[in-house]
Parts: sequence; structure tokens; C-alpha cells
Amino acid sequence: MHTIDLAYVGRGLHEELAAYVADQQDFYADEGVHVALRDGCTWDEERLRRCATIGLGRALLSRLADGTPWVALNVNTHRPLFWFLARPGLTSLADLAGRRLAVHAPRTAPGCFARIVLRRAGLDPDRDLHTVVRAPGDYGLDLRGLREGSIDAAYVGSTMAPEAVAAEHGWQVLAWVGDHFQIPTVGVAVDPTHIPPDDPAVQAVVRAHRRALQVIHDDPGTTLRHIRTFLGGQTAEEVRAHYETFIEPYFTDDGRADLEVGESAIRAVAAELGVPASLTAAEMYRTAAFEPG
Repeated sequence: MHTIDLAYVGRGLHEELAAYVADQQDFYADEGVHVALRDGCTWDEERLRRCATIGLGRALLSRLADGTPWVALNVNTHRPLFWFLARPGLTSLADLAGRRLAVHAPRTAPGCFARIVLRRAGLDPDRDLHTVVRAPGDYGLDLRGLREGSIDAAYVGSTMAPEAVAAEHGWQVLAWVGDHFQIPTVGVAVDPTHIPPDDPAVQAVVRAHRRALQVIHDDPGTTLRHIRTFLGGQTAEEVRAHYETFIEPYFTDDGRADLEVGESAIRAVAAELGVPASLTAAEMYRTAAFEPG
């Protein structure tokens, strides 16, 4: 049996769902690979690049800014699962002007996505609002800050169902990032300097993840059972609504990247980072070479 380390670099359904389904459904074992799932959230790039990684957003930022030659071999979705959640009285992103927003750091993938969306709403992230930068986590402190009023809004990820949390507290979901910015995000990527894309273990992981994507599309009962392990604070009805709104319609069923989306995303990310858009989507997202079958 082949072996490989696979690192996630964020938490929640966005980052972990496909790998979790592949693991729980024994798809890795079926494909002849032993996968060690590693928490790479705080790893530096040198350590991370010795593993396969789930975090395609971080991989793209690293390739554009630092030249690390990451390539993506499988893509789970083009709609990042991040939301702007706000206290009562705010109804649009434009209302964040002059307000306090808890958000990821600018040169992290989620933070970069947030800044792109804010700019598209007519806001300068550095001048038009007060940002409280914090590391990714379960966002529990952000929810406390919203309750206490120490922040006005928070940029949160998929460790919760934000629409259900907003309804519970009388808050507002100002925007879903996936409605405003698309990018091939989360899947399987490798740095060929350390792991060849055609390595048998990598190919086995890609096959397993594509089987998991089929389950996410074709077997809601199994998928919801797995999702509930991530969204323990939500009811079964809220979990189903979250799946039907944000996951089932937008996760790929074949792991393929949309290269037009990829080209637009690369230009947007490079502009936000202030670096040249030095590669094409076909160079970054090589998913066509790994057709199922």
C-alpha cells in the first residue's frame, strides 16, 4: 500500500469535507493508499510543500508571491465557503464603512478573498473600515464579539452554518464570498519539487477524492451524516439547508477546474497581492490530466 501525508490548512467543511468523506467511506483504503491527514494550519511553506495539500487558495498565493511551483490536481469547488456576518442594523457590505470587522490577515487566502470582495463592494479594506485581524479558527471569539458589541461584523468560515447562526441571534449575513468571487479552491495540490503529480499515492488520493465528490452529489443521506459531525451546533434541518444551499449545487462531481474561472481568479489575486499574474490557469490547475477511470 502507498502512503502519503495530506495537509489541510484551514478548518471546516470548506477545507475538510471531501477528505473526511473519503476517509470515513474507506475510499483511501480501496484505492490502495494510506493517508495521514495532517493539520498544516500553522506550518510554514517549506514544511507544507513536502506534503500534498488541500488548500488550493494558499497554494496559489504561494506560487504567485514566492514562486513555489504548486500544481492543483483536483478541485472541490469554485465558491469559497466564507461569509460576512454582522450585527443588527447592517444590511449590505457597503454598511461596513467605518465599522469594525474581524477578518483574516491580508496575505492569507481567506483574507485575500475578503479584500477582493470588499473592493468590489466599493470599500478600501485599509481605509474605509477598522479591521481586527485574527487567525483562522472556530470563530467562537468572533461570535462573542458580535454578541458583546466589540466588533460590528466578522468574516467567518464553514465551522458553522452562518445563516442559521444569524437567524438564532438576530444578525445579518451581509454576503457569501461565493456569490462575489469564484476561484478553484480546496482539493489536492502538490509541489513537484518534492512529490511528482503522477506519483501513485497522489493519483490514489485524487481518485478517492473524486469518489467522495460523487457521494456529496449523489448520496445526500450519507453526506448529511458526515456534515453533522462538523456542524454540531445546528439542527438537522439547518444542516440540510446549508448543504442544499452552499455545497450540493457548487461542489464539483468530477474534480475538474473551470479554467475560465481560474484565469479570472489568478488575475484578481495577483492584483490584490501586488504581484504579476505570472502563470496561466492551465499551468496551475492540471485537473484534466487526472480523468476518472
